[in-house]
Amino acid sequence: MRRTLNVVRLQLINRQTFVWVPLIILGSAVVISVLIYAMIPTSGPKYGGGGQAPLWYFFALGLSSMTLTFPFSQAMSVTRREFFVGTLLTAVLGSTFLGIIFLIGGAIETLTDGYGINGYVFYLPWLWEAGPLGAFTVYFALALLLFVIGFTGATIYKSWGPTVLTVVGVGLALVLIGLAFLATRLELWGEVGAAFLDAGALGIALWGLLAAAILAAISFLAFRRAKP
Repeated sequence: MRRTLNVVRLQLINRQTFVWVPLIILGSAVVISVLIYAMIPTSGPKYGGGGQAPLWYFFALGLSSMTLTFPFSQAMSVTRREFFVGTLLTAVLGSTFLGIIFLIGGAIETLTDGYGINGYVFYLPWLWEAGPLGAFTVYFALALLLFVIGFTGATIYKSWGPTVLTVVGVGLALVLIGLAFLATRLELWGEVGAAFLDAGALGIALWGLLAAAILAAISFLAFRRAKP
């Protein structure tokens, strides 16, 4: 466990990666969103998706945690299992940090009536319908899922090269197109939409956590063949 925690320390040596850059991205998104809200000549509530900006950065973090840090860790005699578990633990901590920031932002918007202009970046009704814990879970799950997607893609690349990674990407795209085709031919889009509405943001987030767990298992199997 101590060596696994050392991997966490290794990933966090450059705190800009997991702390300051996400905060800068999020802070910039909030400022830009508020400025845009201020230019909208309506008194009704204004909602935007700027709060998701650092989530996409976590996808890049998943890539770099594998492609940049893994070779260095092997030079320090860190086992693959220790690196894998330590890296995912770092992702969990980073996602938790973002979730807490999301809650703080929502609280600020509630107390200030949307920064005084009725504009909201964090306090989106469909995310908060399950309460603060539900909103935290949604943001945490999305951040972790995007990190694991990036990490899994980088693991496949390191294990079998760009050709296999491209084939996997094309295969997933074809599967999604096939599902869309079936839903269209069988006229199931109404049921699909109703299922998403019934699940709500929290339900979708829980499915996202399940997907992250499945992808983590896949990446662990591929990780054994990864080349530094």
